[in-house]
Amino acid sequence: MNKNSITTPIPLLGFVAFSGTGKTTLLRKLLPLLTKENIKIGMIKHAHHTFDIDIPGKDSYELRKAGAVQTIVCSQKRWAIITETPEQGTDPELQDMVNALDASKLDLILVEGFKHINFPKIELHRPSQGHPLLYIEDNNIIAIATDDTLSRQAEIPVLSINDPEEMTKFILSFMQFS
Repeated sequence: MNKNSITTPIPLLGFVAFSGTGKTTLLRKLLPLLTKENIKIGMIKHAHHTFDIDIPGKDSYELRKAGAVQTIVCSQKRWAIITETPEQGTDPELQDMVNALDASKLDLILVEGFKHINFPKIELHRPSQGHPLLYIEDNNIIAIATDDTLSRQAEIPVLSINDPEEMTKFILSFMQFS
């Protein structure tokens, strides 16, 4: 996996953790709070498996399954592009996903996953799960969000994973939106 830094004209912030820590749950709470601050957010989520956003039986699904390499579904309210990449063989590069976003319509890109890539990230950590802290090996982690006090003194800010308002203030400050 490419560990080079990501280039983007707008701020980029990741949320990383071991599976089952609650990244998506937290982001579902943070997104409305950041949006309330008039921040237009692009979201990139890494999935570790095959996934579908189409519904079997719908035209877009049937056309994609019939062999379309790219399918755009569009309406008055939204559009989406689905690209088949069976020949890729590896996870997508984060830089390619960032480049696919229309940065002219965004103020901030939030990323769920891609923990081995060099860009600013907040680590979610639940000591009860028994996983090691990631920030010790990754100097791109700017803060830790946890549901417990850390057993050792962290050298970076520690936030409550259960306080999305506190995390929003931290993000606004770190990203210099305030």
